[in-house]
Amino acid sequence: MRPTGVRTGRPGRFGRWVARARLTSLRTTFTVSFAAVAAAVTVLVGFLSYDAAARLVRVDQQTVFEGVVQDLFDEVRRNPLEPADFATAGAGGGPRDELVRPGGTVVQVLGPDGSVVDRGRTPLPVAAADRPIAAAQAAGRLVEHRDVDVGDGVYRVATVSLGGGRGAVQVAQEFSGTEDLLRDLQQRTVLLVGAVVLAAGLFGWWLARRITSRLVRLAGAAEDVARTGRLGIQVPVAGYDEVARLGRSFDRMLGRLAQSEDDQRRLVQDAGHELRTPLTSLRTNISILRRIDELPPAVREELVDDLAQESRELTDLVNELVALAAGQSDTEPPRRVALGDLADDVAVAARRRTGRAVTVRVSGDTVVDGRPAALQRAMSNLVDNAAKFDRGGSGPIDLVVTRADRDTVRVEVLDRGPGIAQEDLDRVFDRFYRAPDARSLPGSGLGLSIVREVASAHGGSPFAVRREGGGSVTGFTVTVTDTGTGTGTGRAG
Repeated sequence: MRPTGVRTGRPGRFGRWVARARLTSLRTTFTVSFAAVAAAVTVLVGFLSYDAAARLVRVDQQTVFEGVVQDLFDEVRRNPLEPADFATAGAGGGPRDELVRPGGTVVQVLGPDGSVVDRGRTPLPVAAADRPIAAAQAAGRLVEHRDVDVGDGVYRVATVSLGGGRGAVQVAQEFSGTEDLLRDLQQRTVLLVGAVVLAAGLFGWWLARRITSRLVRLAGAAEDVARTGRLGIQVPVAGYDEVARLGRSFDRMLGRLAQSEDDQRRLVQDAGHELRTPLTSLRTNISILRRIDELPPAVREELVDDLAQESRELTDLVNELVALAAGQSDTEPPRRVALGDLADDVAVAARRRTGRAVTVRVSGDTVVDGRPAALQRAMSNLVDNAAKFDRGGSGPIDLVVTRADRDTVRVEVLDRGPGIAQEDLDRVFDRFYRAPDARSLPGSGLGLSIVREVASAHGGSPFAVRREGGGSVTGFTVTVTDTGTGTGTGRAG
């Protein structure tokens, strides 16, 4: 039962808008954040600038007016002056000239009864408090009026007595013009702040689009991989910042995955090809088993031996395939390992398994960072391969581990077998490859390919050369990630 008023089904226009907003949330968030920070900084700077400018202008104008009043006060206290002294601004620099010199100052002279004797360029109102000042006997009595409306302007007016009942002088300073100027400055500041915020929003949107466009393309590439399963999709990589690093890492990851997928595909194909031969042989022999009673005893014994041999080869092949697949996806964590100690363990196991004499020689510091199990298997495969081909047992098998240089440790297995033909040297480490003279011997052709995989995983490479005097030298190198010092030692067994 659905709650009343709840709509279900396809999302409406608002839902689609929300979905689109979620898709572009990073860009929107970046744009809004950039604009908000720019707006906050601009508003703060604009407010502080306007407040400082307004304060300076008001304080400066107030200081000028107070200076005019103070000059008038000092003048009337120092010299007995008459209203006529202020009646006309003379060319000789009289008291009135000194008062009107600051811009915007208005002077008006009052008689003893408070009547206007001489008006200035702007008539000033005479308040009730100004009349006692005009009739005052003491010079320098002062009354001040703030925010007086005179015509279309607002003035600040001060009345100073001349003393002796001779009258008074009024001085006024217009403040409305300053306030109009400050209001205009305020409006301009607001408009400027709005323009800056708008420009910051547009620039933030452009910058967010520029930055996130690569993330959008990268996300599109990831979605294409998830949708199609194809790992060969081109990943857009440009620049050297964190987004570019992410793109390159993603591209390398896809490359590694594609390489791994290709290796697995080739492994399956090669394994399928190699498994057909023993399986066909087994199937043929099993079909003959139905008529085993009709076969002579010698043929029966040969058939049973053949079945046993094919079973062993099939088992060895499956084991090698499992080992090779496990080596490709080995999760064994790397650790510090001494290859000389691994060589000792390999030699002990090889002597027990093959009955052959295996000599170990270690020279220099052979400690590396690696996977011990994989490195030990690579050494074992080399020794087993040497024992298999050196069937005459003309001499011991030498397992040599040396510090080739500052960054490389070299592992070699030397035997006195028939050696490797010159045309086979470059292919002995390929999967399932078997030289023509080795195809009659047991084996899967995977042992040396495992050596190549292990060497590549440890930053090295395999090698095979013909040994002077007969036999072969096979081995691999390991890259040393943390160099050390050591002294050469020799061991044999």
